[in-house]
Amino acid sequence: MLERLNAAMAHIEQHLDGEIEPADLTKIVVTSEYHLRRLFSSLAGMPLSEYIRRRRMTVAGAEVLAGRDTLLDIAVRYGYGSGEAFARAFRAVHGVGPGEARRVGAALHSQPRMSFRLIVEGSSSMRYQIVARDGFRIVGKMARVPLVHEGVNPAIAAFIRSIGQETLQWIEALSDAEPGGIISASVNLAEGRAEGTELDYYHGVATTGAAPADLDSLDVAAGAWAVFDSSGAFPQALQYLWRDVFTEWFPSNPYQSRPGPELLRVQLSPDATQAEAQLWIPVEPAAAQR
Repeated sequence: MLERLNAAMAHIEQHLDGEIEPADLTKIVVTSEYHLRRLFSSLAGMPLSEYIRRRRMTVAGAEVLAGRDTLLDIAVRYGYGSGEAFARAFRAVHGVGPGEARRVGAALHSQPRMSFRLIVEGSSSMRYQIVARDGFRIVGKMARVPLVHEGVNPAIAAFIRSIGQETLQWIEALSDAEPGGIISASVNLAEGRAEGTELDYYHGVATTGAAPADLDSLDVAAGAWAVFDSSGAFPQALQYLWRDVFTEWFPSNPYQSRPGPELLRVQLSPDATQAEAQLWIPVEPAAAQR
């Protein structure tokens, strides 16, 4: 997988002054576009589209400062139909327009070329199983909340408190499918999963029954799930588990992510500092293994 990702990075470098089609990259990596974008953002810390934009502006910035070609020639070479569009993109990355940068020899930002390599750190093994499930639905309460990578998410904590214990007990009684009991479901996340971007957060249960009229519901398609068990400090251990699934487990196993909600069941210790958790990620066999 890492070799194929590096081949895709080489393809990007060779086509910075031309079209870079996601379909070409997925053929190189031998995976779906959905999984490629998820995997890249987890490994690189930014969306694939943002990396390509920064690399283009890095190379274009060097040409602007060199002064050999007109700004319009450079704009057209890197896929911009007008000098104005190029100037907006240039300023977004470098904080200064291309004309001013050329006149004063401004300091520009550089996005280094990325490559991926395996670092063996002796980390503990991950406990998982692959589970095939028929379709079901998540029934409960839903809110649009910001993404928080580390520490307690205050928006989610406040949302759960607002539901009330009586309503939560009523919702829990509707559970008749795995994962059992109260779970959370995260869906409709931004491509790059940047801190502060929003997602749909469901707090409810998995069920095969119909949703009561006064509850929110999310239909979940049939398919395979990778189910990970974890225990440790709350919420850090859970957040690290999410990270490790995409940065360690996927590159080492013949599966790729597929569209669908990510499910989490958590049992907290009495003082809420420790947690036993189960994370469900929708997966499918990697393209090369089908």
